[in-house]
Amino acid sequence: MKKSDNLNRVLSINEKDKTPKYKQIVNAIVNDIERGYYKKNDQLMSITELSIEHLLSRDTVEKAYRELKRLGHIESVHGKGYFVKASRENKMRVLLVMNKMSSYKKLIYYALLKGLGENSIVDLQIHNYSADSFEDIIDRNLGKYNFYVVMPHFLESKEVYLPILNKIPKSELLLLDKYVHEFKDVPTIYQDFEQDIFTAFEKNLTKIKKYKKLYLVFPDDNNYPAEIMKGFRTFCAYNNLSAKVFSSAESALESHESNVLYVVIEEYDLADVIKYSKKNELVLGRDMGIISFNETTLKEVLDITVITTDFEAMGRRAAEVVLQKIFVSEKNPFYLINRGSA
Repeated sequence: MKKSDNLNRVLSINEKDKTPKYKQIVNAIVNDIERGYYKKNDQLMSITELSIEHLLSRDTVEKAYRELKRLGHIESVHGKGYFVKASRENKMRVLLVMNKMSSYKKLIYYALLKGLGENSIVDLQIHNYSADSFEDIIDRNLGKYNFYVVMPHFLESKEVYLPILNKIPKSELLLLDKYVHEFKDVPTIYQDFEQDIFTAFEKNLTKIKKYKKLYLVFPDDNNYPAEIMKGFRTFCAYNNLSAKVFSSAESALESHESNVLYVVIEEYDLADVIKYSKKNELVLGRDMGIISFNETTLKEVLDITVITTDFEAMGRRAAEVVLQKIFVSEKNPFYLINRGSA
């Protein structure tokens, strides 16, 4: 039996938490058994040591240890102290927090799951672009996972969500999909939305220039990075192309312009443009063009040209970072897949 050196790091008593202090001790130790920080036969601090170290009464610590014994997590050995009775499954626990669920975000989740393998448990939470929701998720789960993989897309400003990100130990944090300059010392796998769209269009300039006008359908609900619009406008200005931005496909189609390339983000806008082409017997890739954001199986079946990041690559790389505990700051692959609709 050996004395564990982890207790100082994992035991955090929150004075503002309504949970009784003895229960906070119980939860902290149980969580760390589940995360693999405590092994079978590891020795815990004595009641006196824990009381002094964390300014707790002996009664509080004694009550916590009695509860841990009752639950079967620890045992006492006369004259020696308290020891972990049995460790849980030694699996890495990962919390994946996404901004939304979609068909392409599922690709990241399943690639991460596959990459981590059977010795890991991945739980998924959705914050829906809300900093309040994100804070609730983190407050409820802090200290329960080995790694927190977060997509930091929020409607609120950085001043609102950065303090929440700061609650997570940087050694346990991985950022996905968006680069946050204030967290440049945290592993990040990101999209460079502005440069990505500019570069992808530049590589396919000949096909794009055959259209008289370019229309970007960019929803005004703030759920998408403004850098997408900036990259689009920069590309069009750089190549002296006529361009407009609309908040919906419906408004973009009202002008009944011909020889237009529509760049759409949302799938319901994509559906409206496709229906318009069929209704007016317009041939995609000849009479009008469509480029859609983000690859899905449906777009592949419909032969829709897409510009997309490689979501499976992002999930696989995230798994490597978590398993190997390495630092990376790298842009995820991004490209245009030409299927003839543009």
